[in-house]
Amino acid sequence: MTRTLAYMESPVGLLKLEGVAHSLGKISFVDKENEAECNVEYLDTAIRQLTEYFAGCREKFVLSIHLEGTHFQRNVWEELQKIPFAGKCCYEDIARKLGDIKVIRAAATANGRNPLPIIVPCHRVIGKNGSLTGYSGGLWRKKWLLDFEQKDLQPKLL
Repeated sequence: MTRTLAYMESPVGLLKLEGVAHSLGKISFVDKENEAECNVEYLDTAIRQLTEYFAGCREKFVLSIHLEGTHFQRNVWEELQKIPFAGKCCYEDIARKLGDIKVIRAAATANGRNPLPIIVPCHRVIGKNGSLTGYSGGLWRKKWLLDFEQKDLQPKLL
């Protein structure tokens, strides 16, 4: 499969977007551009939608995505995509939705291996006690994303 590549600046740092099979396959948090870009239309669409998200104009992504992982991982990532904008859940919630409370640790591991952070909103999974837990981009990014999504829910003085 041919892989394509694009970068975009965001409020949470430089994002590296990788495409595969005419779909978005991976987003990584990187410090610098270290490979030549090969923009294609579907990556441009992903960049536009991410830009709209960070501008506060988009709450849901409508993209062709390609998630490479085990059957179990894909099931976890499917559940993550059901968490609404500004919503939160814990690993136990994910395990229960998968039908087996005993898979909490496996669900947490799959969450940590999510290849499409932000698009597949793994940042919305927090500890049962409300604490922030691991995030591929670092806890400061997770906190930023959670706070950003809560902004429209804050009471406003008129």
